[in-house]
Amino acid sequence: MIERARNYRKIYIFMLISSLASLVASLVLSVDAIAIAKNAATKLSCDVNAVVSCGKVARSWQSSLLGFPNSFIGLICEPVVISIAVAGLGMVIFPKWFLKAALVVYGFGLMFAFWLLSQSFFVIKAFCPWCLLVTISTVTVFSTMLRINLRENTFNRSAEQQEKVINFLDRGWDHVIVGAVYTVILVAIFFKYGKYFLPTFG
Repeated sequence: MIERARNYRKIYIFMLISSLASLVASLVLSVDAIAIAKNAATKLSCDVNAVVSCGKVARSWQSSLLGFPNSFIGLICEPVVISIAVAGLGMVIFPKWFLKAALVVYGFGLMFAFWLLSQSFFVIKAFCPWCLLVTISTVTVFSTMLRINLRENTFNRSAEQQEKVINFLDRGWDHVIVGAVYTVILVAIFFKYGKYFLPTFG
């Protein structure tokens, strides 16, 4: 069992780093939300122009879908993920029901992150760098949770099916898929907003 736990250490390291990054981004976005609540005209540090603007995103109704800033959800959830990652690094083997529940719950978080990204693209029409960090981190954390669930066979696949899944993971195809998701997001942002922020740093 200890050897099995050691095999997951690299996965938990990625989970920890990603959840910490998401927590930092959530903290910054929460501070910004409070600043805007105090003064709606407040200019944020990442308000580069009318399109590359955290402020424009923060002032939209999508940023407070549940009646409070979405970033508060990150302040609540990311410490839980950090705790899971730290426990995993401490060689804790979680029961299958817990791994499955964590995956399902975080899956809703991933869908929420993609929904917010789509709203930013097509409705709000503004780019928030901190929101992008949250999205990328959420993808990474979900992929690490999914990888552990697949290796632990939490969905009780047959031995033959599980062997195929393990072979798929050992070949690194899951990393390829995650890399493709990152690429699609970044390329889409470049073509959508590149002309607005690249000249600023030139």
